[in-house]
Amino acid sequence: MPLLKTKLALKNLAEGEVLKVSATDRGSMLDIPKFLSLTDHQLLSCDETDSECHFWIKKGV
Repeated sequence: MPLLKTKLALKNLAEGEVLKVSATDRGSMLDIPKFLSLTDHQLLSCDETDSECHFWIKKGV
């Protein structure tokens, strides 16, 4: 579900805007970077705590 919500949120941003995603699904640490590698969006940063994964994504073209 975090990947789907990320895709939808990116559609509503203008080019160059930054989206912060927080997810409790550990699979997101693989899914979101993999998705971004197939797009023009840029993964600025990601980190993981005991309970959440955080991603900062810059919207591409």
